[in-house]
Amino acid sequence: MRTETEFLETVRNLGVLAHVDAGKTTVTERILYATGTTHRRGEVHDGTTVTDFDPQERERGITIFAAAVSCAWDGHRINLIDTPGHVDFADEVERALRVLDGAVAVFDAVAGVEPQSESVWRQADRYGVPRIAFVNKLDRAGADLDAAVESIRTRLHPAPLVVQLPIGAEDRFTGVVDLPHLRALIWDDGDGDGGDGGGGDGGGTVRRVPVPDELRDEALRRRRLLEEAVAALHPAALEEFCARSTLSAGTLTAALRDLTHSGDGVVVLCGSAYRNRGIEPLLDAVVSYLPSPLDVPAVRGLHEGAEQERAADPAAPFAALAFKVQAGATGRLTYLRVYSGTVRKGDVVRDAGTGRGERIGRILRVRADRHTQVERAVAGDIVAVVGLKWTRAGSTLCAPDAPLVLEPPGVAEPVVSVAVEARRSTDTGRLASALARLTEEDPSLVARTDPETGQTVLAGRGELHLEVAARQLRAVHGVEVNVGRPKVSYRETVGRGVTGVVFRHVKQDGGAGQFAHVVLDVEPWEGEFAFRSTVVGGRVPQEYVRAVRAGCEAALADGPLGHQVTGLRVTLTDGATHVKDSSETAFRTAGRLGLREALRACAMVLLEPVAEVTVTAPEDAVGVVLGDLAARRGRISGSAARGGATVVTATVPLAELFGYATRLRSRTQGRATFTTRPTGYAPAPATATTPGAGADR
Repeated sequence: MRTETEFLETVRNLGVLAHVDAGKTTVTERILYATGTTHRRGEVHDGTTVTDFDPQERERGITIFAAAVSCAWDGHRINLIDTPGHVDFADEVERALRVLDGAVAVFDAVAGVEPQSESVWRQADRYGVPRIAFVNKLDRAGADLDAAVESIRTRLHPAPLVVQLPIGAEDRFTGVVDLPHLRALIWDDGDGDGGDGGGGDGGGTVRRVPVPDELRDEALRRRRLLEEAVAALHPAALEEFCARSTLSAGTLTAALRDLTHSGDGVVVLCGSAYRNRGIEPLLDAVVSYLPSPLDVPAVRGLHEGAEQERAADPAAPFAALAFKVQAGATGRLTYLRVYSGTVRKGDVVRDAGTGRGERIGRILRVRADRHTQVERAVAGDIVAVVGLKWTRAGSTLCAPDAPLVLEPPGVAEPVVSVAVEARRSTDTGRLASALARLTEEDPSLVARTDPETGQTVLAGRGELHLEVAARQLRAVHGVEVNVGRPKVSYRETVGRGVTGVVFRHVKQDGGAGQFAHVVLDVEPWEGEFAFRSTVVGGRVPQEYVRAVRAGCEAALADGPLGHQVTGLRVTLTDGATHVKDSSETAFRTAGRLGLREALRACAMVLLEPVAEVTVTAPEDAVGVVLGDLAARRGRISGSAARGGATVVTATVPLAELFGYATRLRSRTQGRATFTTRPTGYAPAPATATTPGAGADR
């Protein structure tokens, strides 16, 4: 019987990351089929996938919600999360990456690194998640493994370590050469799944055979390149390479594993998920190269301001991070990554953020929308639990006698909003409840009441994000709503600062008085906000300085132009106190009102959100595309030929992109496609004085 430690060595917590339409969900479906978890190969275009089980996902043919599944391969348990590829749902990816130990990044063999694949790669960098790469769709016309690898090298900047050589090209792609072991893997044609037709026209049983004679020289050359690349990065491999002028398969595998864990290299495999070619060696690579929970650093958290570590030990105090909340047929599901300890059905755990106790009703091993009940979950597990009433995404659950707060996943600010109202006045209360549940499940959605109009406003990451949310209100929560035109979220910043702004806060109302005197400088700043004090001689005590800072931060919510303020530094240069009437409250008020007065004296600049737009269009439609982008205030940053088409990259204000998908299809007869990636904020033209929705072109 395996010990708990031996069990943890066989666990892989894995995410699948990619740009939309790179084949990520198809890779996931083939993994489930190869591991025996499913007996039919689900297809995105048929709406039969396991992980894209939501009706909107099947209708749109894209992943919207991160879905967790568990499967087994070669004596290992793989907890796999299929993540969205569309930029509007990047926060779903962020929450998944926070709890994963490794990832498979999927790339299109024709397109190479695309904008969103670059974004998710950077997200994985922030969390230090080791990755391997799978270059998919080698059966497509124009597929080029070497070009895709070069785009990984130049755009993502890792050292790509290619461990396979394709056998055949495009529709004649039949297998790969395994370079570390110098053997060929050939997939026989045939459905191989009982004749259900899934998986296209190939992908039967894999055969391991000697390298074909016509590829042997090329295979030896590429293995030599792989050995040299690994030896340059790994000291032990370099020692063997210098001594023997070659690397054994064992040394090569061990070195590739070390380089994957450290992030100094990324193993690159290839195949065609749709034709079910390349999945078995991909699973072998997951087992061989990606880390177990024992291989990653111990999780760190805070207790009473002091940092503590919790190792992946089932006997340690329980600590877990809730990364997803979802309403399901079995009730409210809370998805947990267990970092340490053991939790059992019926246990009472503590929400470290609120201090509330929560009882674990049931523990479920998940397979998308299907579940298997288990009695306990241990360190390294990813499970769903039923029975938690108050826990939110990002909350830490811990043992009541061993509190710990783990860092939650980041949540990006919304950039687009719409007004929503119930179609029937009797549903107004139900709408408020539905919005509360919706924002609880998706923290990147924000619902608020506009103080000027009294309207209910729902804000999110993009037009599609809000469309999906509105559909959820109708389909899941049963509330029919009217939705207004989208509006972008503007910001404002300091174009020219001011110095020596004096503000005195004096209040006498018969009781204890309030007195605070501050002198502020305001200047432009490259970051979002900075505060410093240059007060000398103790004229403003330190606790009052902190109160001034808190007041200044509160003032950023509403600037002179009516938007959130960013990109400034405030310096407290002088001040004065009163022996009786000064307090933290008084100085917080002085900081807030003083900064507002200072900002009114500054030259303010309105900022609008902008996005990088990548349009792929036939050559004869490029002129139309360029003209339309120019009309939308787009700045062209580059163009390149790719597989008989032209790829145009431009920076366009987000307000000008509403309705762009329909317009692009119309102007190019449906032959052009585009993707967007938010890149921040830029100064808006002088005519943009109010936050409109942009031209509906």
